Amino acid sequence: MELQGTVKKITDVQTFASGFQKREMVILTQEQYPQPINIEFLQDKINLLDALKEGENVKVGINIRGREWVSPQGETKYFNSITGWRVEKVMDGGTGSEPTQASSQQSAAPVSNENPFAGDDDDDLPF
Repeated sequence: MELQGTVKKITDVQTFASGFQKREMVILTQEQYPQPINIEFLQDKINLLDALKEGENVKVGINIRGREWVSPQGETKYFNSITGWRVEKVMDGGTGSEPTQASSQQSAAPVSNENPFAGDDDDDLPF
């Protein structure tokens, strides 16, 4: 899956006693009601955030993870997390990596309204 938006915040690297490392980025989606989405980058993927700055437009490859937790009282709860694995800067005014509609139309074959059979004098139809 992919999410696209503007970088709102990038956190510092968090290192835990086990050696596990995590870094988070919040992007603000670009839709009628923008949503701040927190995305985790784990272990070797934390370096993907080094070249980014707040305010830049990005497209992020994500995985959605879910887990179940049972409380000491026996109540089951479910948690979700969004994990990033790829980040691509997006040019302002376009996606940068995908062709724009105008360029894809320019590469299409020209359309002709001429009858392709107009010059055929051979009429080999049996009726």
